[in-house]
Amino acid sequence: MANGVFHTVYGITINLTEPDLGHPDRPGLLAEITTPIGQRERELLECLQHRREGRCEAEEHDEQRSPWMTIRRRTVGNRTTWVAAHLPIRSTPTAEESDKHKAMKERIARAADRYGYTAETEARTPDGKVRTDVLVTGPGGLRIGWEAQYSPITAETVRRRSRNAVEHQIVPLWVTSSDRAALIDRAPWARVDDAPWQVIASRLAMTVRAGVRHLQQWKCTPSSVRTCPQNGSWCGRLHTGWYLPALCLPEKAPTQVDELVGASAAGEFVPMRVPLQSNHSIVSRMWVPAADRDRWRETFADDEPDPSDQAPVDAGITYTREELDPVCRYGEETFTFNDPRPCRGNADAVALHTHDTVPDWLLTIPQQIRRLAVTAEQRRQAATILGCDIIHVGPCAGCGAPINRYGPNGIHACEPCRAQTLAHR
Repeated sequence: MANGVFHTVYGITINLTEPDLGHPDRPGLLAEITTPIGQRERELLECLQHRREGRCEAEEHDEQRSPWMTIRRRTVGNRTTWVAAHLPIRSTPTAEESDKHKAMKERIARAADRYGYTAETEARTPDGKVRTDVLVTGPGGLRIGWEAQYSPITAETVRRRSRNAVEHQIVPLWVTSSDRAALIDRAPWARVDDAPWQVIASRLAMTVRAGVRHLQQWKCTPSSVRTCPQNGSWCGRLHTGWYLPALCLPEKAPTQVDELVGASAAGEFVPMRVPLQSNHSIVSRMWVPAADRDRWRETFADDEPDPSDQAPVDAGITYTREELDPVCRYGEETFTFNDPRPCRGNADAVALHTHDTVPDWLLTIPQQIRRLAVTAEQRRQAATILGCDIIHVGPCAGCGAPINRYGPNGIHACEPCRAQTLAHR
């Protein structure tokens, strides 16, 4: 990232570390250069080294980067500064990408029709501001805006289009075949295998490889089936995380694309935005079963930040008054891909949360009654009433009443005790 750029219209060099950008005679210059790309000329700002030498480090090290620049805030610690970053090359989809895009749209619409839902391809809102590849409307009126993304796209475009969709009561759902797509974790998303368009268009099963997760929650003890994700042994605390189906214990069946079309429109799968426990500004996005979402909120209601995607208001820009650096710094330090998202480890990918104590509501029954205080005749009568074998009769863990506790359809507590526990959640 650079501390200066060249303004191609005015023919001036801009120093982003100066309060007046090095041009006190142009008071509106900052507002002009920080205008979103979609509202200004793309080639307005140019890399200084490219301007001087006709070539720069970004072009040398990344064929997907252009010499044109955008201005963004960068916060390190408590200091926020302006920096210039290279824009990606604007490219048109190849014939193959277009075929895959078309095939995925047709598959989504076909799946929606099979579930009995309405599907509109290339749907637009009445004001024309939102165009959706496939708009699927569920039985309750829930609208899912599917975006089949097989060609390159910028993160800002993903954010802008997703915000516009939400403003029009459309839940965005981006599907991609690339694990490096800019849309990942920037909007509700799902990743599939990179298959030929013929496979996408067929009725063969198409599995969602990433973007769909399930809640896993366990007390970390020596007898836990899952080892401690923090020390590899056990720690005695409560762990909660979101895992891919194959990594759940027990393993869960993978979600198919066609299944996600129906489940998302029906509200059975919902988008989640889960913050990192140590830094709420870093989030993982995923589609999860609605029941898992509800359980998460009940467990960690006090830990969830404001779900708004708007960046927090900073304390203002710090101008360091540095000498203008004309060398392109692309690829140096941690900015190899010019991606502002922090690098996250495997533990963060599951949005792991660890607490020292287990929430009270997770303790299903406060007291565990282990002995059935009845006579042999009363046990036989209970077995007849319950319609189970006499050896399956046991005590309710709450009140001690006889219940079918050990049979194939056995339960842990009677209905009144279960209702009382749920009421205290």
